[in-house]
Amino acid sequence: MDIVIIADFCGRFNQKDNNRFTYLAKMLCEKHSVEIITSDFIHGEKKYFENSPTDFPYEITMLHEGYYKRNVCLQRFQAHYIWGKNLKKYLNKRKKPDVIYCAVPPLQAAYEAAKYCEKNKVRFIIDVQDLWPEAFQMALHIPVLSHLLFLPFQYMANVIYKMADGICAVSESYVSRVLRVNRKCKNGHSVFLGTCLKKFDENSNNKHLLEKEVNELWLAYCGTLGKSYDIEGVIEALALLKKKEILCPRFIVIGDGEKSEELRELAKQKNVDAYFTGRLEYKKMCALLCQCDMVVNPIIGSSVASIINKHSDYAASGLPVINTQNSIEYIKLVEKYQMGLNSESGNIVQLAENIKTLSEDKELRIVMGRNARRCAVEKFDREFTYPELVKTILSRGE
Repeated sequence: MDIVIIADFCGRFNQKDNNRFTYLAKMLCEKHSVEIITSDFIHGEKKYFENSPTDFPYEITMLHEGYYKRNVCLQRFQAHYIWGKNLKKYLNKRKKPDVIYCAVPPLQAAYEAAKYCEKNKVRFIIDVQDLWPEAFQMALHIPVLSHLLFLPFQYMANVIYKMADGICAVSESYVSRVLRVNRKCKNGHSVFLGTCLKKFDENSNNKHLLEKEVNELWLAYCGTLGKSYDIEGVIEALALLKKKEILCPRFIVIGDGEKSEELRELAKQKNVDAYFTGRLEYKKMCALLCQCDMVVNPIIGSSVASIINKHSDYAASGLPVINTQNSIEYIKLVEKYQMGLNSESGNIVQLAENIKTLSEDKELRIVMGRNARRCAVEKFDREFTYPELVKTILSRGE
């Protein structure tokens, strides 16, 4: 079978990366012809590839995308528009594939792929990674104006969802959003982003980046330092504990983003013991994460995010999680597995209390950590969850 995977955000194509689409391509190419169509722009680093990746068992085609400096900016919409139009040109020149498996977002490329598949009678399967334009409406919240501004994108998203012959997504809530407008499919497939637990465990044995004092407690955050994450709230909660002279863990912040300098300055102002690592290789991140005692998932209340990358790494680390995300799906997962404590988004006092609870109760941390690892095995291990995606791609219909 000739399979095309369209995915803008594939990282660096490093053999040690943890990308969903490169992992899926590797599974599929054992018996099928696979091509990943991606961008020449590295989203996470905001720069272009110097050379095209080689030495992969599947074909990689890089199409030009415009430049943008920040995750949330008008320049990004123009960049994705350029990439979408270049995708249209490429598909019209390429031999007709048997199936197109398309990441959503970005929207322009998925829209062009949907139109191409309808015209050429190619099976079109979408994999919803995030809800656009909802996520941007949250970030650029201007009453009435933001709603009107994003109406064309809402239309585009609905067209993509309606035209899908198969529905995959990183969470059940995203599947439900697609099924509200799609009349072709009776159901969809919710498969968490996940991770390869075997690989994660190998990575966790890497040399430690930091030395940890005996009896020292570490609270970790891993991910983007951007507007969707309430890392300020974590710093404020830690400052509150310190003010009350309560046991306070060291805050290990793994990642980078537009708010990096602002957060570093805030930690200094509040006299909070925080260490910012910057962006790390995945293997180093795994090792450092597993040195910690607990993790925090501080998502702002208005976010439409559901099950995200960090959830799988947190669970794989076998550490209890302190969660502020409003996603019902993730809240229920934390409750079902009893793998952490949920906090009301924006409630600094409750967040501080939950940090205090885990800091002072080693036995509770151990029990919840074991439960988190069990969740990773049952819900996030790609070896056992991704075959559902493969089956969907290779099937001839729902």
